[in-house]
Amino acid sequence: MKVLIDANVLYPTVMREVVLGVAKAGLFTPLWSARILEEWARAARKLGPEGEAQARAEIAMVRADWPGAEVPVDPGLEGRLWLPDPADVHVLSAAIRGSADAILSENAKDFPRGVLAEEGLERWSVDPFLMRLWADHPDAVEDAAETVRQKAEELSGEAWPIRKLMRKARLPRLGKALET
Repeated sequence: MKVLIDANVLYPTVMREVVLGVAKAGLFTPLWSARILEEWARAARKLGPEGEAQARAEIAMVRADWPGAEVPVDPGLEGRLWLPDPADVHVLSAAIRGSADAILSENAKDFPRGVLAEEGLERWSVDPFLMRLWADHPDAVEDAAETVRQKAEELSGEAWPIRKLMRKARLPRLGKALET
């Protein structure tokens, strides 16, 4: 299954790391465009001057990990598409160009199901998407989340119970499932 990942999933960090962790486990093939990666880098400016630099280093690493994930721009395709927010047309275009099955985004209103269905796509929010993967592959999802939890503890120097970390990352259902 191919999934186009929107910038609002790549930034914030914990959400991205869990999603890419399950991709590394082979549960889906991630896709993105150069513009989506650029949006991630610009969003990281909120952290200060070092935020964007860190994001660009992380972007270099994901490009190295998934060399075939970046979908090229197709201006002709973008020109025929419509979404409520014209700034998101590039996301839909990349999903179509990459033969994705779905768009992973937290912006439900910007990706109407009917418009996506016309293109053979679905839109999934991250928490339900990860719960779906967890139902079929619990060990792989648990391993990815645990790796992220351990890294969060190492970087912060404090304990992070899995449910608390996932809730903070806007993944409350996954956190609850992993806690039991």
